[in-house]
Amino acid sequence: MRNPNPMRGRNFLMTPGPSNIPDRVLAAMHRPAVDLVDADFVALTDSCFDDLAKVFRTKGRVFLYASNGHGAWEASLANLIAEGDLVLAPSTGMFSWAWGQLAGDLGAKVEELEGDWRRGFDADQIEQRLREDPDHRIKAVLAVQTDTATSVTSDIAAVRRALDACGHPALLMADVVASLGTVDFRMDDWGVDVAIAGSQKGLMTPPGLAFTAVSARALEQSRTAGIRRGYWDWERRMNDEEFYMKFFGTPPEHLIWGLREALDMLFEEGLETAFARHRRLAAAVHAAVDVWGRAGALELNAVHPAERATSVTTIRVAEGIDSNRLRLLARDELDVSLGYGLGPLDGKAFRIGHMGWINEPMVLGALGAVEMAMQACGVPYRKGGLTAAVDSLAEARFAEARRQDAA
Repeated sequence: MRNPNPMRGRNFLMTPGPSNIPDRVLAAMHRPAVDLVDADFVALTDSCFDDLAKVFRTKGRVFLYASNGHGAWEASLANLIAEGDLVLAPSTGMFSWAWGQLAGDLGAKVEELEGDWRRGFDADQIEQRLREDPDHRIKAVLAVQTDTATSVTSDIAAVRRALDACGHPALLMADVVASLGTVDFRMDDWGVDVAIAGSQKGLMTPPGLAFTAVSARALEQSRTAGIRRGYWDWERRMNDEEFYMKFFGTPPEHLIWGLREALDMLFEEGLETAFARHRRLAAAVHAAVDVWGRAGALELNAVHPAERATSVTTIRVAEGIDSNRLRLLARDELDVSLGYGLGPLDGKAFRIGHMGWINEPMVLGALGAVEMAMQACGVPYRKGGLTAAVDSLAEARFAEARRQDAA
Protein backbone atom coordinates (compact mmCIF):
# COMPACT_ATOMS: atom_id res chain seq x y z
CA MET A 1 0.00 0.00 0.00
CA ARG A 2 1.29 3.44 -0.87
CA ASN A 3 2.12 5.94 1.81
CA PRO A 4 -1.15 7.79 2.56
CA ASN A 5 0.78 11.03 2.96
CA PRO A 6 0.96 12.91 -0.36
CA MET A 7 4.40 13.05 -1.92
CA ARG A 8 6.23 16.33 -2.26
CA GLY A 9 8.65 17.17 -5.04
CA ARG A 10 9.17 15.26 -8.26
CA ASN A 11 8.94 11.54 -8.74
CA PHE A 12 12.31 10.04 -9.66
CA LEU A 13 11.50 7.78 -12.59
CA MET A 14 14.49 5.46 -12.69
CA THR A 15 12.90 2.57 -14.54
CA PRO A 16 14.52 1.30 -17.75
CA GLY A 17 11.54 2.44 -19.79
CA PRO A 18 9.47 4.43 -19.86
CA SER A 19 12.18 6.98 -19.22
CA ASN A 20 11.81 10.61 -18.17
CA ILE A 21 10.07 12.84 -20.71
CA PRO A 22 11.66 16.30 -21.07
CA ASP A 23 9.48 19.33 -20.44
CA ARG A 24 10.23 20.47 -23.98
CA VAL A 25 8.79 17.24 -25.37
CA LEU A 26 5.66 17.53 -23.22
CA ALA A 27 5.22 21.15 -24.30
CA ALA A 28 5.58 20.23 -27.98
CA MET A 29 2.69 17.78 -27.62
CA HIS A 30 0.43 20.27 -25.88
CA ARG A 31 -1.48 21.45 -28.94
CA PRO A 32 -4.66 20.69 -30.88
CA ALA A 33 -4.80 17.96 -33.48
CA VAL A 34 -4.56 18.98 -37.12
CA ASP A 35 -5.76 17.62 -40.44
CA LEU A 36 -3.78 14.41 -40.91
CA VAL A 37 -2.46 15.68 -44.26
CA ASP A 38 -1.71 19.20 -43.01
CA ALA A 39 1.29 20.37 -45.03
CA ASP A 40 3.33 21.50 -42.03
CA PHE A 41 2.66 18.24 -40.20
CA VAL A 42 3.60 16.17 -43.25
CA ALA A 43 6.89 18.05 -43.57
CA LEU A 44 7.63 17.67 -39.86
CA THR A 45 6.90 13.94 -40.03
CA ASP A 46 9.15 13.48 -43.05
CA SER A 47 11.93 15.22 -41.12
CA CYS A 48 11.47 12.67 -38.32
CA PHE A 49 11.93 9.80 -40.76
CA ASP A 50 15.10 11.44 -42.09
CA ASP A 51 16.55 12.12 -38.66
CA LEU A 52 15.73 8.68 -37.28
CA ALA A 53 17.87 7.28 -40.08
CA LYS A 54 20.72 9.46 -38.78
CA VAL A 55 20.28 8.04 -35.27
CA PHE A 56 20.28 4.47 -36.64
CA ARG A 57 23.20 5.56 -38.84
CA THR A 58 21.70 4.08 -41.95
CA LYS A 59 20.88 5.06 -45.49
CA GLY A 60 18.13 2.44 -45.38
CA ARG A 61 14.42 2.99 -45.00
CA VAL A 62 12.86 3.71 -41.60
CA PHE A 63 9.27 2.73 -40.80
CA LEU A 64 7.29 4.18 -37.89
CA TYR A 65 4.43 2.37 -36.17
CA ALA A 66 1.88 3.36 -33.56
CA SER A 67 3.06 0.56 -31.28
CA ASN A 68 5.55 -0.42 -28.62
CA GLY A 69 8.78 -2.31 -29.21
CA HIS A 70 6.97 -5.64 -29.45
CA GLY A 71 5.23 -4.28 -32.53
CA ALA A 72 8.61 -3.51 -34.11
CA TRP A 73 9.64 -7.09 -33.34
CA GLU A 74 6.56 -8.38 -35.12
CA ALA A 75 7.09 -6.04 -38.07
CA SER A 76 10.61 -7.38 -38.55
CA LEU A 77 9.33 -10.95 -38.56
CA ALA A 78 6.09 -10.43 -40.48
CA ASN A 79 7.91 -8.98 -43.47
CA LEU A 80 10.74 -11.49 -43.71
CA ILE A 81 10.16 -14.76 -41.83
CA ALA A 82 7.68 -17.19 -43.32
CA GLU A 83 5.99 -20.02 -41.45
CA GLY A 84 8.46 -22.85 -41.05
CA ASP A 85 11.57 -20.67 -41.51
CA LEU A 86 14.39 -21.29 -39.06
CA VAL A 87 15.74 -18.38 -37.00
CA LEU A 88 18.65 -18.35 -34.57
CA ALA A 89 18.15 -16.52 -31.25
CA PRO A 90 21.29 -16.09 -29.11
CA SER A 91 20.20 -15.82 -25.49
CA THR A 92 21.32 -12.92 -23.33
CA GLY A 93 18.20 -12.35 -21.23
CA MET A 94 14.44 -11.99 -21.09
CA PHE A 95 14.06 -9.95 -24.25
CA SER A 96 16.22 -12.09 -26.51
CA TRP A 97 14.06 -15.02 -25.33
CA ALA A 98 10.79 -13.11 -25.86
CA TRP A 99 11.68 -12.06 -29.42
CA GLY A 100 12.32 -15.70 -30.23
CA GLN A 101 9.04 -16.68 -28.58
CA LEU A 102 7.17 -14.20 -30.77
CA ALA A 103 8.83 -15.66 -33.87
CA GLY A 104 7.61 -19.07 -32.76
CA ASP A 105 4.09 -17.75 -32.23
CA LEU A 106 4.13 -16.58 -35.85
CA GLY A 107 5.07 -20.04 -37.09
CA ALA A 108 8.86 -19.83 -37.35
CA LYS A 109 11.12 -22.57 -36.07
CA VAL A 110 13.26 -20.99 -33.37
CA GLU A 111 16.62 -22.30 -32.24
CA GLU A 112 17.79 -20.63 -29.07
CA LEU A 113 21.53 -20.55 -28.53
CA GLU A 114 21.87 -20.99 -24.81
CA GLY A 115 23.87 -18.31 -23.12
CA ASP A 116 24.65 -16.87 -19.73
CA TRP A 117 22.24 -14.15 -18.60
CA ARG A 118 25.29 -12.47 -17.10
CA ARG A 119 27.32 -12.27 -20.31
CA GLY A 120 26.83 -11.09 -23.87
CA PHE A 121 26.31 -13.64 -26.61
CA ASP A 122 29.29 -15.61 -27.87
CA ALA A 123 30.00 -14.66 -31.50
CA ASP A 124 32.24 -17.72 -31.91
CA GLN A 125 29.35 -19.93 -30.86
CA ILE A 126 27.11 -18.20 -33.40
CA GLU A 127 29.69 -18.68 -36.14
CA GLN A 128 30.07 -22.36 -35.28
CA ARG A 129 26.31 -22.90 -35.52
CA LEU A 130 26.19 -21.08 -38.86
CA ARG A 131 28.97 -23.31 -40.19
CA GLU A 132 26.84 -26.31 -39.24
CA ASP A 133 24.15 -25.02 -41.63
CA PRO A 134 25.61 -25.58 -45.13
CA ASP A 135 22.11 -25.64 -46.66
CA HIS A 136 21.43 -22.17 -45.23
CA ARG A 137 18.22 -23.15 -43.50
CA ILE A 138 18.78 -20.39 -40.93
CA LYS A 139 17.06 -17.31 -42.36
CA ALA A 140 17.90 -14.77 -39.67
CA VAL A 141 19.86 -14.16 -36.48
CA LEU A 142 17.91 -12.24 -33.82
CA ALA A 143 20.51 -10.28 -31.85
CA VAL A 144 19.70 -7.98 -28.91
CA GLN A 145 22.25 -5.23 -28.33
CA THR A 146 21.22 -4.41 -24.75
CA ASP A 147 18.87 -6.73 -22.92
CA THR A 148 16.87 -4.57 -20.54
CA ALA A 149 16.32 -7.41 -18.10
CA THR A 150 19.97 -8.28 -17.58
CA SER A 151 21.69 -4.97 -18.46
CA VAL A 152 24.08 -6.91 -20.68
CA THR A 153 25.25 -5.29 -23.92
CA SER A 154 26.45 -7.56 -26.73
CA ASP A 155 28.67 -6.92 -29.75
CA ILE A 156 26.36 -6.67 -32.77
CA ALA A 157 29.22 -6.06 -35.19
CA ALA A 158 30.72 -9.40 -34.14
CA VAL A 159 27.64 -11.21 -35.48
CA ARG A 160 28.16 -9.65 -38.89
CA ARG A 161 31.77 -10.78 -38.80
CA ALA A 162 30.61 -14.30 -37.94
CA LEU A 163 28.13 -14.32 -40.84
CA ASP A 164 30.74 -13.04 -43.26
CA ALA A 165 33.43 -15.43 -42.04
CA CYS A 166 31.38 -18.45 -43.06
CA GLY A 167 29.63 -16.84 -46.01
CA HIS A 168 26.18 -17.36 -44.55
CA PRO A 169 23.34 -15.33 -46.14
CA ALA A 170 21.13 -15.14 -43.02
CA LEU A 171 19.74 -11.71 -42.20
CA LEU A 172 21.11 -9.90 -39.17
CA MET A 173 18.28 -8.40 -37.13
CA ALA A 174 19.19 -6.21 -34.14
CA ASP A 175 17.03 -5.13 -31.22
CA VAL A 176 18.29 -1.71 -30.10
CA VAL A 177 15.24 -0.78 -28.01
CA ALA A 178 17.27 -0.25 -24.83
CA SER A 179 20.40 1.07 -26.51
CA LEU A 180 19.52 3.47 -29.34
CA GLY A 181 20.62 6.97 -28.40
CA THR A 182 22.59 5.74 -25.37
CA VAL A 183 25.47 3.80 -26.90
CA ASP A 184 27.13 3.52 -30.30
CA PHE A 185 25.10 1.71 -32.95
CA ARG A 186 26.10 1.78 -36.62
CA MET A 187 23.54 -0.06 -38.69
CA ASP A 188 25.21 0.26 -42.08
CA ASP A 189 28.82 0.00 -40.91
CA TRP A 190 27.99 -3.15 -38.94
CA GLY A 191 26.01 -4.75 -41.75
CA VAL A 192 22.71 -4.91 -39.87
CA ASP A 193 19.75 -5.76 -42.10
CA VAL A 194 16.92 -4.80 -39.73
CA ALA A 195 17.07 -2.74 -36.53
CA ILE A 196 14.12 -2.20 -34.22
CA ALA A 197 13.61 0.38 -31.48
CA GLY A 198 10.95 2.19 -29.45
CA SER A 199 10.30 5.76 -28.41
CA GLN A 200 10.19 5.36 -24.63
CA LYS A 201 13.83 4.86 -23.69
CA GLY A 202 16.87 6.71 -25.07
CA LEU A 203 14.68 8.75 -27.43
CA MET A 204 12.88 10.48 -24.50
CA THR A 205 9.40 10.26 -26.05
CA PRO A 206 6.25 8.77 -24.47
CA PRO A 207 5.57 5.08 -25.09
CA GLY A 208 3.62 4.36 -28.25
CA LEU A 209 6.01 4.65 -31.20
CA ALA A 210 8.06 1.82 -32.68
CA PHE A 211 10.71 2.08 -35.39
CA THR A 212 12.01 -0.44 -37.87
CA ALA A 213 15.08 0.50 -39.92
CA VAL A 214 15.55 -1.73 -42.95
CA SER A 215 18.44 -2.27 -45.35
CA ALA A 216 17.98 -2.43 -49.13
CA ARG A 217 18.81 -6.15 -48.98
CA ALA A 218 16.10 -6.84 -46.41
CA LEU A 219 13.56 -4.78 -48.36
CA GLU A 220 14.28 -6.78 -51.49
CA GLN A 221 13.91 -10.07 -49.62
CA SER A 222 10.61 -8.93 -48.11
CA ARG A 223 9.19 -8.55 -51.60
CA THR A 224 9.81 -12.20 -52.43
CA ALA A 225 9.13 -13.73 -49.01
CA GLY A 226 5.59 -14.71 -49.98
CA ILE A 227 4.14 -13.74 -46.61
CA ARG A 228 0.63 -12.39 -46.11
CA ARG A 229 0.73 -9.31 -43.92
CA GLY A 230 -1.40 -6.26 -43.25
CA TYR A 231 -0.65 -3.49 -40.79
CA TRP A 232 3.07 -4.28 -40.57
CA ASP A 233 3.65 -4.42 -44.34
CA TRP A 234 6.64 -2.37 -45.45
CA GLU A 235 5.64 -2.24 -49.10
CA ARG A 236 2.32 -0.54 -48.40
CA ARG A 237 4.02 2.01 -46.16
CA MET A 238 6.48 3.01 -48.89
CA ASN A 239 3.78 4.88 -50.81
CA ASP A 240 5.39 8.31 -50.92
CA GLU A 241 2.47 9.69 -52.92
CA GLU A 242 -0.07 8.98 -50.19
CA PHE A 243 1.03 10.17 -46.74
CA TYR A 244 -1.87 8.33 -45.06
CA MET A 245 -0.32 4.98 -46.03
CA LYS A 246 2.97 5.72 -44.28
CA PHE A 247 1.07 4.86 -41.10
CA PHE A 248 -1.52 2.55 -42.67
CA GLY A 249 -4.09 4.86 -41.15
CA THR A 250 -4.24 7.97 -39.00
CA PRO A 251 -0.77 9.02 -37.82
CA PRO A 252 -0.10 9.39 -34.06
CA GLU A 253 0.19 13.16 -34.37
CA HIS A 254 1.01 14.16 -30.82
CA LEU A 255 3.64 11.48 -30.38
CA ILE A 256 5.27 12.64 -33.61
CA TRP A 257 5.36 16.24 -32.38
CA GLY A 258 7.01 14.96 -29.22
CA LEU A 259 9.46 12.84 -31.19
CA ARG A 260 10.45 15.83 -33.31
CA GLU A 261 11.35 17.82 -30.20
CA ALA A 262 13.23 14.88 -28.67
CA LEU A 263 15.27 14.40 -31.84
CA ASP A 264 16.10 18.11 -31.82
CA MET A 265 17.35 17.78 -28.25
CA LEU A 266 19.44 14.73 -29.10
CA PHE A 267 21.08 16.44 -32.05
CA GLU A 268 21.67 19.63 -30.06
CA GLU A 269 23.61 17.57 -27.52
CA GLY A 270 25.28 15.48 -30.21
CA LEU A 271 25.18 11.69 -30.39
CA GLU A 272 28.76 11.23 -29.22
CA THR A 273 28.20 13.59 -26.30
CA ALA A 274 25.04 11.71 -25.36
CA PHE A 275 26.94 8.42 -25.44
CA ALA A 276 29.63 9.90 -23.18
CA ARG A 277 26.99 11.15 -20.73
CA HIS A 278 25.42 7.69 -20.53
CA ARG A 279 28.84 6.08 -19.97
CA ARG A 280 29.53 8.57 -17.19
CA LEU A 281 26.23 7.97 -15.40
CA ALA A 282 26.44 4.20 -15.75
CA ALA A 283 29.98 4.17 -14.35
CA ALA A 284 28.77 6.07 -11.27
CA VAL A 285 26.04 3.51 -10.61
CA HIS A 286 28.52 0.67 -11.07
CA ALA A 287 30.94 2.36 -8.65
CA ALA A 288 28.23 2.66 -5.98
CA VAL A 289 27.14 -0.96 -6.34
CA ASP A 290 30.75 -2.13 -6.20
CA VAL A 291 31.19 -0.49 -2.78
CA TRP A 292 27.77 -1.53 -1.45
CA GLY A 293 28.39 -5.10 -2.54
CA ARG A 294 31.49 -5.50 -0.37
CA ALA A 295 29.13 -6.53 2.44
CA GLY A 296 28.18 -9.58 0.36
CA ALA A 297 24.51 -8.86 -0.37
CA LEU A 298 24.61 -7.05 -3.75
CA GLU A 299 26.41 -7.47 -7.05
CA LEU A 300 26.14 -6.30 -10.64
CA ASN A 301 24.42 -8.84 -12.85
CA ALA A 302 26.70 -8.13 -15.83
CA VAL A 303 29.99 -9.67 -14.79
CA HIS A 304 32.20 -8.41 -17.63
CA PRO A 305 32.85 -4.64 -17.38
CA ALA A 306 32.93 -4.14 -21.17
CA GLU A 307 29.45 -5.68 -21.46
CA ARG A 308 27.74 -3.53 -18.82
CA ALA A 309 24.98 -1.44 -20.35
CA THR A 310 25.14 2.34 -20.30
CA SER A 311 21.34 2.62 -20.17
CA VAL A 312 20.34 0.32 -17.28
CA THR A 313 21.98 -1.54 -14.41
CA THR A 314 20.62 -4.82 -13.04
CA ILE A 315 21.62 -5.45 -9.43
CA ARG A 316 21.35 -8.94 -7.97
CA VAL A 317 20.65 -9.48 -4.27
CA ALA A 318 21.81 -12.34 -2.09
CA GLU A 319 19.69 -15.35 -1.19
CA GLY A 320 17.10 -14.50 1.45
CA ILE A 321 16.73 -10.85 0.40
CA ASP A 322 13.52 -9.84 -1.38
CA SER A 323 14.41 -7.24 -4.00
CA ASN A 324 10.74 -6.41 -4.52
CA ARG A 325 10.39 -5.29 -0.90
CA LEU A 326 13.27 -2.87 -1.39
CA ARG A 327 11.86 -1.64 -4.72
CA LEU A 328 8.34 -1.11 -3.35
CA LEU A 329 9.61 0.74 -0.30
CA ALA A 330 11.61 3.07 -2.57
CA ARG A 331 8.52 3.68 -4.68
CA ASP A 332 5.90 4.03 -1.95
CA GLU A 333 7.91 5.88 0.70
CA LEU A 334 10.52 7.79 -1.31
CA ASP A 335 8.76 8.26 -4.67
CA VAL A 336 11.67 6.70 -6.55
CA SER A 337 10.61 4.20 -9.22
CA LEU A 338 13.06 1.36 -9.87
CA GLY A 339 12.77 -1.55 -12.29
CA TYR A 340 11.91 -5.00 -11.00
CA GLY A 341 13.67 -8.27 -11.78
CA LEU A 342 12.25 -10.04 -14.82
CA GLY A 343 11.78 -13.76 -15.38
CA PRO A 344 14.20 -15.81 -13.26
CA LEU A 345 15.40 -12.59 -11.64
CA ASP A 346 11.99 -11.73 -10.16
CA GLY A 347 12.52 -11.04 -6.46
CA LYS A 348 16.24 -11.60 -6.92
CA ALA A 349 17.24 -8.33 -8.59
CA PHE A 350 16.22 -4.74 -9.13
CA ARG A 351 17.17 -2.37 -11.91
CA ILE A 352 18.20 1.27 -12.09
CA GLY A 353 17.49 2.96 -15.40
CA HIS A 354 19.84 5.77 -16.41
CA MET A 355 18.82 6.48 -19.99
CA GLY A 356 17.47 9.41 -21.94
CA TRP A 357 16.76 12.72 -20.19
CA ILE A 358 18.85 12.27 -17.06
CA ASN A 359 21.83 13.90 -15.38
CA GLU A 360 24.24 13.51 -12.47
CA PRO A 361 22.04 14.90 -9.66
CA MET A 362 19.17 12.62 -10.71
CA VAL A 363 21.41 9.57 -10.56
CA LEU A 364 22.85 10.61 -7.20
CA GLY A 365 19.36 11.20 -5.82
CA ALA A 366 18.27 7.74 -6.95
CA LEU A 367 21.35 6.11 -5.44
CA GLY A 368 20.68 7.92 -2.17
CA ALA A 369 17.13 6.57 -2.15
CA VAL A 370 18.38 3.04 -2.83
CA GLU A 371 20.76 3.34 0.13
CA MET A 372 17.90 4.56 2.35
CA ALA A 373 15.70 1.66 1.19
CA MET A 374 18.48 -0.86 1.86
CA GLN A 375 18.90 0.53 5.35
CA ALA A 376 15.15 0.38 6.01
CA CYS A 377 14.92 -3.20 4.70
CA GLY A 378 17.94 -4.41 6.62
CA VAL A 379 19.95 -5.20 3.51
CA PRO A 380 23.64 -5.45 4.42
CA TYR A 381 25.76 -2.98 2.47
CA ARG A 382 29.12 -1.27 2.80
CA LYS A 383 28.82 2.47 3.33
CA GLY A 384 30.56 4.74 0.86
CA GLY A 385 28.66 3.90 -2.31
CA LEU A 386 27.41 7.45 -2.77
CA THR A 387 30.89 8.85 -2.26
CA ALA A 388 32.22 6.44 -4.88
CA ALA A 389 29.53 7.60 -7.30
CA VAL A 390 30.34 11.27 -6.67
CA ASP A 391 34.05 10.60 -7.16
CA SER A 392 33.38 8.74 -10.39
CA LEU A 393 31.21 11.53 -11.77
CA ALA A 394 33.54 14.31 -10.70
CA GLU A 395 36.54 12.59 -12.27
CA ALA A 396 34.70 11.95 -15.54
CA ARG A 397 33.06 15.36 -15.75
CA PHE A 398 35.71 17.73 -14.42
CA ALA A 399 39.07 16.00 -14.94
CA GLU A 400 39.73 17.88 -18.16
CA ALA A 401 38.84 21.23 -16.55
CA ARG A 402 41.27 20.51 -13.71
CA ARG A 403 44.00 19.64 -16.18
CA GLN A 404 43.42 22.92 -18.02
CA ASP A 405 43.53 24.89 -14.75
CA ALA A 406 46.75 23.17 -13.77
CA ALA A 407 48.32 24.02 -17.14
